[in-house]
Amino acid sequence: MLSTVRFSTATILYCLVSLGWSATVTYDFNITWVTSNPDGAYERSTIGINGQWPLPAIRATVGDQVVVNVMNQLGNETTSLHFHGIYQTDSPEMDGTTGVSQCAIPPGASLTYNFLVEQPGTYWYHSHAIGQYPDGLRGPFIVHDPASPFMDMYDEEIVLTLSDWYHESMAVLIPSFLSVANPTGAEPIPDAALLNDAQNITVSVEPGKTYMIRVINMGAFVGQYLWFEDHSMTIIEVDGIYTEPAVTEMLYLSVAQRYSVLLTTKNDTLSNFAFVGSMDQDMFDHVPPGLNPNATGWLVYNKSEELPSPAILGNFYPFDDFTLIPHDGEALLENVDHSILLNFMMGNLDNGANYGMFNDVTYVTPVVPTLYTVLSAGDAADDVAIYGSNTNAFILEKDEVVEIVLNSADTGKHPFHLHGHNFQVAARSAVDAGAYAGNVSLSQIPMRRDTFMVNPGGYVVLRFKANNPDKSRPIRNPDLRLLTYLYGFGYSTVTLNGIWTRALSPQ
Repeated sequence: MLSTVRFSTATILYCLVSLGWSATVTYDFNITWVTSNPDGAYERSTIGINGQWPLPAIRATVGDQVVVNVMNQLGNETTSLHFHGIYQTDSPEMDGTTGVSQCAIPPGASLTYNFLVEQPGTYWYHSHAIGQYPDGLRGPFIVHDPASPFMDMYDEEIVLTLSDWYHESMAVLIPSFLSVANPTGAEPIPDAALLNDAQNITVSVEPGKTYMIRVINMGAFVGQYLWFEDHSMTIIEVDGIYTEPAVTEMLYLSVAQRYSVLLTTKNDTLSNFAFVGSMDQDMFDHVPPGLNPNATGWLVYNKSEELPSPAILGNFYPFDDFTLIPHDGEALLENVDHSILLNFMMGNLDNGANYGMFNDVTYVTPVVPTLYTVLSAGDAADDVAIYGSNTNAFILEKDEVVEIVLNSADTGKHPFHLHGHNFQVAARSAVDAGAYAGNVSLSQIPMRRDTFMVNPGGYVVLRFKANNPDKSRPIRNPDLRLLTYLYGFGYSTVTLNGIWTRALSPQ
């Protein structure tokens, strides 16, 4: 009698990865202008890839070599691609940050990004040039993990993106924002919220199944709440870090944050259920009349049943991501070698415009990208002065334990993102707690992620190990050099690059 043995795709992938097998995943991206109207209210020019928008997802498996061939055919704008959350170990020149790790790609020119992905999880890619990605140049980047500790807990995978959407282009909005006519630094209010770069989307589901939903906030400015009516979610990953499972009814995602959650469907097909992405209106200086802050989708169990209107919520109670516990149980990094104090504020410069600042310094893009300076300066690369007075540079030694205390004097919520690493969030204050005074207990098994929100008038204490140096530079001390960035999202916030600071300023 002939017997049949069946192996799942996950099992085969796990065996191949265990044996050291990996693939080269290649994408050819021709970046051009297209026309879109995702909210059905306004048709506008949008940055597409290969003549299409929304953009394709980049998908790879742990251990793969990712090759992205980029051709800039926008005609009137430079561009780049940053792979958000990918550490770029041994490949800092592939980070895609103009003015820091590369020059912008001019119109008519091309550039190949080629790097190894060794970290599983949910990421995204986007332009990192001239505030460009809100014009459409952003998409999911998914790294599958055959060895995931949660592999056997779900049946299928779904990618769900959240974003804010503007009818006007960044070429118009940024100059008006960074203007003497806007002395308070009021951010432009989005015209709509989107789910998967659309509205009123439907997601077909089957009863009695568990789905892993990868959620990404690809927006420009606004944090968003997310909930699925009459369904709970179990958090299992944030920003590429597996967590101990945590059940919640609602998420809050600041710009650039990602979650993977497990959602188990009901056992019947009697009804369909709404889910909602809702923009955080507390971040708006004012709420325009008629603005709909919500984008609605539906879990469709039965196509013949109605799509019910979502309930109107008066209050939001999202999960507190500070309470998450990393699945690997990594303890708080002790014996801090390098402490950095960053006081964040918004202020007006002599031109009357409002800028974000770290320690009273707002970023001015260097003529020569910082990485190029590192590679060409010889022994002088250890002198922070060569990176410019408006880059706020720090030199870190390899394997130092670094602590960043970030105090925010601003009245708004601000997410910050660390390039090249994730960080431990050892402490986060409540709203209006003031500056960190060192008088609170630090989390002993802190949550880790690469993007974290700082409350208005509050602080965070972050720790990470400086273990991702640029190994391409033949320097006197091969243990000395780190290229990493702490980036603040939104028009008015700041970037810290290696560690260098930046506020979005006219190019």
